[in-house]
Amino acid sequence: MKKVFFALAAIFFAGTVIAQKTEIDFVTTPSLEGKSANYIGNRAPLAPAAAIKLPLGAITPEGWVGEMLKRQGDGLAGHLGEISAWLVKKGNAWLEKEGHAGWEEVPYWLRGYADMAFILKDEKMKAEAMFWIEAILKSQREDGWFGPLIYNEKTGNDYWPNMLVLFTLQNYYEATGDKRVISFMTKYFEYELAQPDDKFIASYWENMRGGDNLYSVYWLYNITGEEWLLELATKLDRCTANWKMENTLPNWHVVNIAQGFRQPATYAMQSKNPAHTEATYFNFKHIRDLYGQVPGGLYGADEVARKGYDDPRQGAETCSMAEQMTSDGILTRITGDVFWADNCEDVMFNTYPAAFTPDMKSLRYITSPNMVLADSRNHSPGIHNAGPFLMMNPFSSRCCQHNHTHGLPYYVGNMVMATNDNGLMANLYGSATVNAKVGKKVGVEMKMQSNYPFEEVIRFDVNPAKAVTFPLYLRVPEWCKNASVKINGTDSYTASASKGYIKITRRWAKGDKVELTLPMELSMREWKKNKNSVSVNYGPLTFSLHIKENYIKKGSKETAIGDSRWQEGADAEAWPSWEIHPASSWNYGLCYDPAKSLESQFVVEKRAYPADNNPFTNDNAPIVLKTKGRQIPAWGLDQHWLCGILPESPVTSTSPVTDLELVPMGGARLRISSFPVIR
Repeated sequence: MKKVFFALAAIFFAGTVIAQKTEIDFVTTPSLEGKSANYIGNRAPLAPAAAIKLPLGAITPEGWVGEMLKRQGDGLAGHLGEISAWLVKKGNAWLEKEGHAGWEEVPYWLRGYADMAFILKDEKMKAEAMFWIEAILKSQREDGWFGPLIYNEKTGNDYWPNMLVLFTLQNYYEATGDKRVISFMTKYFEYELAQPDDKFIASYWENMRGGDNLYSVYWLYNITGEEWLLELATKLDRCTANWKMENTLPNWHVVNIAQGFRQPATYAMQSKNPAHTEATYFNFKHIRDLYGQVPGGLYGADEVARKGYDDPRQGAETCSMAEQMTSDGILTRITGDVFWADNCEDVMFNTYPAAFTPDMKSLRYITSPNMVLADSRNHSPGIHNAGPFLMMNPFSSRCCQHNHTHGLPYYVGNMVMATNDNGLMANLYGSATVNAKVGKKVGVEMKMQSNYPFEEVIRFDVNPAKAVTFPLYLRVPEWCKNASVKINGTDSYTASASKGYIKITRRWAKGDKVELTLPMELSMREWKKNKNSVSVNYGPLTFSLHIKENYIKKGSKETAIGDSRWQEGADAEAWPSWEIHPASSWNYGLCYDPAKSLESQFVVEKRAYPADNNPFTNDNAPIVLKTKGRQIPAWGLDQHWLCGILPESPVTSTSPVTDLELVPMGGARLRISSFPVIR
């Protein structure tokens, strides 16, 4: 590893001149050595994790991330209590011993809503979250069980909803220090340990997602050190679906995969078996080899992956987007591998925003890389489920309607992490203010400022309470070449590689500034397994054809999926649904010649950053690409009213060459992002 040392300006302390020395290095992971003096990391015998999550509320998002979260709070997530029948308080099973809505909907919603309340520092939202949290804490029975009791004679209690609640309670504890959480979880895990294997996480959903429960057990073990928790962890690994299979997966449901695939790497912290970590990487790669030869960080499973349905018109649930990003964050902490943050950004920048209307007041169940019509028709069997799964409807998409709430708050929570060597790791870039502890319990405020991914430069203002030595790790994505840093505008360093971290160790003082530059270039991904189609990137952004979008207002009740439920007084006029129809042609292939440079075929046009801080719309796009293409007349909507299956490239077309504009895929609610190539 190449290390660079800079003797920087001297500082004066107690009348003594102390030369400041800065050491800059490029590393593949943060240090696994040492034990944080500031935050609770893995306790022996668990293997050390590469990073530690900061407490809820330590990171205040700004810029587009903060704006999107504010819109979420003002939108569907913040007002779902006025719409969803499952959130009606009267007779609710999460508030009383018997009642309705006793499954996943309340825990799904609360997991994100509570985090959002603390991040936004919204007292009204906090009070609402606490109403539910207090009821859950008071619901614990003598034997340790809490919440609704859903019992099956064959499989026992249903643990799945409680797995979600445990995540909520962990973050709540980190934000408040409420010690009731520790005794509550301890008693509950004692209950779990006492159950026979054949009636423990034995039904479908809980069995696939037992890795969530496992993660929570390790969280508690790291606080209390009670060894019987490791026995429970082994039991959970034994009883959970086998996500360590060779050459296949135990399940093909889109959300089960997005959650379950990480279970082996989680257990590897205890087993210390490299094969377990490798199994998680295999799971990730295998589903994408078969059904994810598309841009956007996910895979086609609407809602189940099926043989023969691997075209980019196949989509992913909004639930799976949030769960994939959550898994990426957990795996970043466990492994330190930049790969996971890169994928998290892929989902966030190129897929997640398109699942919602720009005001975050409506969402759709399925979003696809190639999606040219979002309406209330039944598109089955082109997509897996029958019903209006493609339109934006706030009254619909039962699981996603409640579960989407945690996607953004958890993304915020993964922007910056603590490290074992008492430093900080900048993981997901954007604008935010971070209040953390470094060195030996020294407070620091670090401001991160950038319109990334719509600009290359990320600026850091580091202001510790007193001068303190600690390492600052800056993630270098795999796509980036020649990342560089400047410290206080003078000394600079250029990374010797990509896919790692620039590590800056120095005695930091108030007013220190770091400028990180991640040069962005055009790149082309060729999907040889998917009709030789191509996708165009600029840095981490994937680009779609600019399709003009015609929003058509519809009644939310009339166009909801069959299992939707809403409150009697829910105002459908205040919460309308939207079909989105194409108002321009979409069936274009690119005039792309791999023998020529991309710069000669695509013009990068940078525009003003939007004043409303919402870059994820076609009209607000700060970066667009200009290129050439031809229409492919035979490529149109199929009998299921879906974007037709990609033609095999190269494609012959006699249509005239046309100027095309490409926009960031994440802001395009209608999109072609896997393009045929014109011969």
